[in-house]
Amino acid sequence: MKRPVELSKKVTRFWPAVSGAVAVVLAASLGLIVTLRESANVIDEDWMGEIVEHRSPLWDIPALVTSWIGGGWFGVFLVPLGVALLLVLMKRKWAGIYFLAVSAVSAGLVQLLKKTLGRARPEEILIHADFGSFPSGHVANAATVAVALAFILRRTWVWFAGAAWIILMALSRTYLGAHWLSDTVGGALLGAGVAVLVWAPFAQRLEMEDPRPDPMPTPSVPSAPSDSVTS
Repeated sequence: MKRPVELSKKVTRFWPAVSGAVAVVLAASLGLIVTLRESANVIDEDWMGEIVEHRSPLWDIPALVTSWIGGGWFGVFLVPLGVALLLVLMKRKWAGIYFLAVSAVSAGLVQLLKKTLGRARPEEILIHADFGSFPSGHVANAATVAVALAFILRRTWVWFAGAAWIILMALSRTYLGAHWLSDTVGGALLGAGVAVLVWAPFAQRLEMEDPRPDPMPTPSVPSAPSDSVTS
């Protein structure tokens, strides 16, 4: 029979794995729906119409810079390798391994879905991009990095900064016409789901190598008063 502590750790890892897997399945399901059913693309077309109507040279450069940071050799290769190396130098070996693993799994699933679904990109695209619109690899990468760093650093501000980065990336990719709105939603679900799913087996090791004390230490229990009577 498992001890209570061991059972608690198992349950703690189980639910993140389940929730992460559910998010990945939802992303794939969304991709199937928007690819196979034209009636599901109404919101995508309305959003793209609004984006095209409000395009301005003022927003072109920020959108292009954000897009460049989040993809290509910089976002897909340099960022994961650089962050992992930095974590190893900080004596966070398991954090580095986790970050590399989650980045590789996320990128692999993105390419698998792109080739499987083969959804066409919007006609209003402003940049050159390969075939396969769903999901957005840039947004998936942003979500993966954001959630993974939040788990590693365990800081509230990282969660907020990560959420802002995901939204900014989604706006950038739809502004450039590289993706439909649903592509970015699917990318966010996929990236965050993979980060949570892969984190589950690493959770205990990441916590053990974190140099900071537990943010919520267990309060000490006062010892019971002695029954002995002194003369």
